[in-house]
Amino acid sequence: MILGKEILPGKGAQLSLDVAKLHTTTPILIPVIVERAKIDGPTVLIMAGLHGDEINGIEVVRRIIQKKFNKPNTGTIICLPVFNIFGFLNIRRELPDGRDLNRSFPGSENGSLASQFAYHFMKEIMPHVDYVIDFHTGSAQRSNFPHIRCVFEDQESVELAKIFNPPFILNSSYISKTIRESVKKLGKKILLFEGGKANNIDEMVVEEGVNGVKRFLQYLGMKSFKIDISKDRTPVFLKESKWLRSPNSGMFHSVVKNGAKVNKGEVIGMITDPYGRMNRKVRATSTGYIICLNEAPLVYKGDAIFHIGKELKIDENGTK
Repeated sequence: MILGKEILPGKGAQLSLDVAKLHTTTPILIPVIVERAKIDGPTVLIMAGLHGDEINGIEVVRRIIQKKFNKPNTGTIICLPVFNIFGFLNIRRELPDGRDLNRSFPGSENGSLASQFAYHFMKEIMPHVDYVIDFHTGSAQRSNFPHIRCVFEDQESVELAKIFNPPFILNSSYISKTIRESVKKLGKKILLFEGGKANNIDEMVVEEGVNGVKRFLQYLGMKSFKIDISKDRTPVFLKESKWLRSPNSGMFHSVVKNGAKVNKGEVIGMITDPYGRMNRKVRATSTGYIICLNEAPLVYKGDAIFHIGKELKIDENGTK
């Protein structure tokens, strides 16, 4: 029984999570698409749009549904393409109350609008779920190179991230009041995928997301795919990351590509002014990989422009 409806073996349904109403009292319904196989197995939630302007992830989930990858041979697949429906309608990251939904978990029935969204999700959907794949993008003009975030001390999550097989796997601590922290407290597993930037659809990022879900479902024995082996690779593990900020206000020019490896001291960008008087080099402060690149042409001093991840070396025996 989910959202008041029993999904029988071999059946599916589009349900609605009813959380809030417009000022006209018209309800805002969040579509939840459930497909259950005839054979019982794990339940996987594939979700996106926790931030309303993160369109890449929404396209990943849409494509999974459109291609019927969400119809399992074993177990149940729940798809939640657009969680923050208010933000999506307004093309904004936040809910109308100005709060970040991903800082409002586990929520409260009578709290802020964001808190109510989180509460109903945790009460009505999460009790039925074993695994979560949550799709995100960078905010504003900051474009994330595709990667999975998990805690390296959680070996099972690391193994699941390896199955997803993104270009990078980043060690990322739990942040208070996020969905990741709340799901972890329930003893369930969540992978957070980052890729692309807000208000944009990047085909390479979408492909990475869809193929990762296919690998994940196949690993759990829920679905069989002929996976494109051209995407086969060994992910790079990043033990930590740090933002490099602009030393000046001005016009920003990156001279390296997103995802590239850079060496400490290497020139990776330039800050110029419109009048031809300033031409300041930006050098990498550490050796690592660019996992997020600010694509804004104009920046202020202190703006985050490069996110650099430091590689975790693993020997032949798998020792870190």
